Amino acid sequence: MFLSRAFGRTLLAAARSETSASSAAAANASREGYNPLQEFFEADRSPDDDKPVVYGRSWKASELRLKSWDDLHKLWFVLLKEKNMLMTQRQMLHAQNLRFSNPERIPKVRKSMCRIKQVLTERAIDEPDPRRSAEMKRMINSL
Repeated sequence: MFLSRAFGRTLLAAARSETSASSAAAANASREGYNPLQEFFEADRSPDDDKPVVYGRSWKASELRLKSWDDLHKLWFVLLKEKNMLMTQRQMLHAQNLRFSNPERIPKVRKSMCRIKQVLTERAIDEPDPRRSAEMKRMINSL
């Protein structure tokens, strides 16, 4: 039941956003030279920039507890995309014997992802229905 509700919401949201996604895809396709693999790489900075780039901190568990299931789901995939981008960039620079700038970003993303799993596990444990709790734990473990 929980899964059908969760997937139903996901499918409904996907159907609603289908028109916006198709218009976004058309906008991306209309950009000359756009390659979707560019999302795995961070935009290059100008070497003339003297100011160091300051990145944010990891999410705290107390902040994540205030978020809804859907918000945590969205945040998980944003963090996953960021992690993939950072790992790709680190590997590419390592292959070219170049230094990876701001390596502290990877642990921040990992901590945030671990904290999301922690918050979701807490919610699954607090769930009074044992079936739903077991389903939630299975979904969390598959992340």
